[in-house]
Amino acid sequence: MAGQVGAATREKASAPEYQGALGSLSVNASLPEVLAKGVEELRSAERSGDLGEVARCGLAVAEACRRLGRIEEADRAWKASFRAARAAGHEGAMAWALWSGGTLARQRGALRLAYRLLGLAAEAGERGGDVVVRGYSLAGLAETGRIQGDYEAVGRLHEQLLAEARRRGEARHTVWALEGIAQMHRNTGSYDKALALFEEAAETASAAEDRRGWAWALRGIADVVSVRDGDVDSALSLLSRAEEACREIELAGALAYNHKMRGNVLYRAGRYAEARDLYARALEEFRGMEEPRGTALSRLGLVKSEARLGRDTARTAADLAELRTTLDRIGLRHARDMVDKAAAELGVGPLPDPAADGRGPTEPVLPAVGAEALRAADVAALR
Repeated sequence: MAGQVGAATREKASAPEYQGALGSLSVNASLPEVLAKGVEELRSAERSGDLGEVARCGLAVAEACRRLGRIEEADRAWKASFRAARAAGHEGAMAWALWSGGTLARQRGALRLAYRLLGLAAEAGERGGDVVVRGYSLAGLAETGRIQGDYEAVGRLHEQLLAEARRRGEARHTVWALEGIAQMHRNTGSYDKALALFEEAAETASAAEDRRGWAWALRGIADVVSVRDGDVDSALSLLSRAEEACREIELAGALAYNHKMRGNVLYRAGRYAEARDLYARALEEFRGMEEPRGTALSRLGLVKSEARLGRDTARTAADLAELRTTLDRIGLRHARDMVDKAAAELGVGPLPDPAADGRGPTEPVLPAVGAEALRAADVAALR
């Protein structure tokens, strides 16, 4: 994993998933606005029989629904976009629909499906000569591996995608890659490197007028200054600024993760009752959008907070054991390890391990389809 790499790009961020009649929409357009315009233009394209435009407008509808947490609608929309693109014989539009479906699968915790769809998206993007969707698909593969905790498998890919994003002047992807590398450093205890990268991401996003990327970067900075420095006030202030941006664009998922991070900051400060309330709020938000990773992480914070407030140790141990099983089932090894650390911290470990059938800690993190998709990831093909 790299440290701080190069100067911030000054290109303005764009949203290539908004195409056709929606191509003029800003990356900062509010999601309800994107959805309303997308549905309007989609209906118009359907009436005219323009399958290519149906696919392009359907993609925007799918992405707006996904980011708003309207999961079933997002699922229907990306599949309809793919069908229209296939009927039109448009490989690039097929790739974008597959990318949307793969991103949705990751959000829903269906990681094997995410690898499969994102790998297919990368292949279709290459066949169609669309380097942007191929880059987005490779980034999706890298992010899926990263949230599973296999940094060895995806660290170099993140760095390669960062270098390519800089070369092409793609501010939004530069920010994404910086934040991904920063998160890996943060999770392995390299807080100074993580902070430098999150700060560079925030500067790059701000210069590119990318409110979404800026909000995520502020969340990362808040996390590091909280865990490294114990600076509660600065962390909470940063999260408040990020929350304002999330509300402007109505980023449901980012807002829920912001609330969970606020819970983390308060928990570290020993403000357990306040942390409990924030975790409960985030849990409700994640459940509402069927987001299993955020749901599990919020539950973990809630269990820890309630334990600190005097909850029965047997119930705490049972809840943690259930959470570990849930995270193992999803395939989130890093998050699963967090549960074991929580059990030790709270004095209720070691937890019973029902995985007598199962995979031990030395077995591969990635499923076979994920390992194969990452092996096939060729950043050179973006040139």
